[in-house]
Amino acid sequence: MSGSERRSPLPFPFRRRSSGDVTKNLASVSSSLLPAFGTVVDDGYLHLKKYVIAPYDRRYRWWQTFLVVLVVYSAWASPFELAFKKAATGALLPVDLVVDAFFAADIVLTFFVAYLDNSTYLLVDDHKKIAARYITRLLFPMDVASTLPFQIIYRIITGEMHEGEAFGFLNLLRLWRLRRVAELYKRLEKDTRFSYFYTRLMKLITVTLFAVHSAGCFYYWLAAHHKTAGNTWIGVQVKDFKHRSIWLGYTYSIYWSIVTLTTVGYGDLHAVNTGEKIFNMFYMLFNIGLTAYIIGNMTNLIVHAAVRTFAMRNAINQILRYASKNRLPEGLKEQMLAHMQLKFKTAELQQEEVLEDLPKAIRSSIALHLFHDVVASTYLFKGVSEDLLTQLVTEMKAEYFPPKVEIILQNEIPTEFYILVSGTLDVLVYTNGTEQYMKDLKQEMQQEIPSLKELLGDTTVEQATANEELPSSDAVNSQRETNLEGTPEDSTSLASKYPTRVIIHGHHPNESPTGDTNGKLIHLPDSIEDLFNVAEKKFGKRGNKILMEDGSEVEELDALRENDRLFIFES
Repeated sequence: MSGSERRSPLPFPFRRRSSGDVTKNLASVSSSLLPAFGTVVDDGYLHLKKYVIAPYDRRYRWWQTFLVVLVVYSAWASPFELAFKKAATGALLPVDLVVDAFFAADIVLTFFVAYLDNSTYLLVDDHKKIAARYITRLLFPMDVASTLPFQIIYRIITGEMHEGEAFGFLNLLRLWRLRRVAELYKRLEKDTRFSYFYTRLMKLITVTLFAVHSAGCFYYWLAAHHKTAGNTWIGVQVKDFKHRSIWLGYTYSIYWSIVTLTTVGYGDLHAVNTGEKIFNMFYMLFNIGLTAYIIGNMTNLIVHAAVRTFAMRNAINQILRYASKNRLPEGLKEQMLAHMQLKFKTAELQQEEVLEDLPKAIRSSIALHLFHDVVASTYLFKGVSEDLLTQLVTEMKAEYFPPKVEIILQNEIPTEFYILVSGTLDVLVYTNGTEQYMKDLKQEMQQEIPSLKELLGDTTVEQATANEELPSSDAVNSQRETNLEGTPEDSTSLASKYPTRVIIHGHHPNESPTGDTNGKLIHLPDSIEDLFNVAEKKFGKRGNKILMEDGSEVEELDALRENDRLFIFES
């Protein structure tokens, strides 16, 4: 291979050192930029030969975009000048010459633009090979034919202006330039800086406008060249239309084209002679395909935009049917719905399908960026090595839970552990069928519950404020009062099921010694003597009198209620 063929357009080291502009320009090149296997990539790959332009150069891309604007003019002017010969030799003639001059300059410039070899995927900057490739392909003769001003050349040679139909059809060769518009839309559809929906929509509008314009111009040309002007679609409506304003005829033509394309068919402008009827037949057949193309693309764009909403609604409907069929509890059904809705809301944050397609090194870098600081600040991993943190972080993933969802159940086999980043969690236990929020208990109450450590294991129970009441106390008292009105058997059963809990203090109600502000929560014993023994054990001194907060003396324990405060002291 020669030195020019061994230049890779975009090896990895270059992308690491390149600027953002060069990377964006390279990304816009439609061809593959991967070097062939076995290709030796040297440090001179970016140094093209003198007077050679890289296809991804920013200035060359701007030049190509400017030519697309001129292509839009050519696509409008070519059919228009065929239908209205006066425009071709009048005001539009100098504009055509200027536009042709720009495309002639582009032909010369193409001889200096490097190209990507499709067989080796290498950038070729040899002048001879660039020229040979351009001349031997169809691009060169068609570019020349679509650029030459045949009418001006004929005038220079013969000395007179020819207004025959041949030059009108030769001007249609300029439509060859439309390939540049197709290439532009292809690049825009792949460019993430532009909306794919609006790019496709603009493409559909462009195709429709060009079809309407071209059909209207050709239809007017048929009427203008019919032997009997009055026996034409426009001659029936406008007498002597050939000598009327150009824009009047163009308006009638576009009106007919739009009405026919949209299948409205008012009937005010209709085919009169055989040639017009044949043209109408082919145009309406073309409209069937164009309409199917437009509807298909629009349907695809709209459905693609609403596919996530459709999937969410379908999943929710399936959950509702499943819950109804299996008669699931209302609370469980609400948890299922909340989880499904949260899954769709956070899908853009997780993007597991996208991450699965990335290399492991990139996935690890993403995980370190997202989770490293969170894990490092967790008390469980304080002081561990950086290597261990890196290994842990790369195996983690983010999960989102809706409110009131059970995350870990008691006696469940542990397979994962969770680090709480945001939000709150409640630790719940069921004692004798009652749900208790253990984190809301006072510190003193925690010490008085013998089974708390066994229920929560190593879980740290937060200390609540000093004035908080037990969350379940009102419910227990309510059930207790309701059952006391029933039979003695019900009262006995309730007492055995829900032991009465009271708060004891080791001083007189009117005194407030330090260290005994909240008191001690205990289960009420069976006798007053046992209550004195418990108080002696808790406060280190023996009492002989029991008073309530209001100063009344306690003589029987059966009169006490849940969470009553007792003051036990020595009189």
